[in-house]
Amino acid sequence: MPIQVGERLPQVTFRIMTPDGPVAKTTDDLFKGRKVVLVAVPGAFTPTCHRNHLPGYVHKKDEIKAKGVDAILVTSVNDVFVLEAWGKASGAEGIEFLSDGNADFAKAIGLSMDGTGFGLGTRSQRYSMVVDDGVVKAINVEDAPSKAQHSGADNIMKDL
Repeated sequence: MPIQVGERLPQVTFRIMTPDGPVAKTTDDLFKGRKVVLVAVPGAFTPTCHRNHLPGYVHKKDEIKAKGVDAILVTSVNDVFVLEAWGKASGAEGIEFLSDGNADFAKAIGLSMDGTGFGLGTRSQRYSMVVDDGVVKAINVEDAPSKAQHSGADNIMKDL
């Protein structure tokens, strides 16, 4: 069963890129004591993710943060190097990218999907959530990976 509003995020380890290279960060490192908008996409550079989903967060970053959000985090089942390149290519300064390379987080929260029919292996479903000190306050899951309506930046503004 997918994670629900009121539940605490499970402990997993992500990889993030730093000036010194990839670094492991736990759920606590990223969410403890912070109000965060977490956005998940099936894959960096894929059409819906690259053209429709991420751009809304890039454009509304300041508006979202003005609502008391400490960080906007984007996660995907891609390696940290791909996510770093995607962030740069998207002009996503001020947005942090979390590599869930083995889909450990997606599986732990019940929001993984089988993309093997498209040659993608296990991926994350597309969603957005508001997380306050590690607890889910709002969650918006798309019913198809090709859609980015419920999980888009305009909709997350309503949850803040």
